[in-house]
Amino acid sequence: MLASRLSRQVLQRSIATRPRIASTRYAVNTSAAKRQCSSHTCKHMIAQQAQRPSIVQAMQKLEVGSASRSKVVTKQQIRGMKVRSSVKKLCDGCKSVRRKGGRYVYIICSKNPKHKQRQG
Repeated sequence: MLASRLSRQVLQRSIATRPRIASTRYAVNTSAAKRQCSSHTCKHMIAQQAQRPSIVQAMQKLEVGSASRSKVVTKQQIRGMKVRSSVKKLCDGCKSVRRKGGRYVYIICSKNPKHKQRQG
């Protein structure tokens, strides 16, 4: 009888303490959540956002940078010439020229820069 009474009391105590532990845990969680949303934190976040540039300012910086880069890109590419064992005129704008003491025969085109050739 004493053993059953003791076990009943222990069981009742464990049931009685469970809600308190759960409520304590819940209270700790809510207090942490309240601390995260404090006015100090909000002021700090607003100050950080004020220091960051807006998306419009960031895009303006990108546009300025891309405009200066586009000048470099718009330079006309200087083409080399094809080196062949036998050169031939490809259009009516092509002229044959001997240079470097007659050592090389060049084809130079006034209409199409891709037609530049050198024999040798």
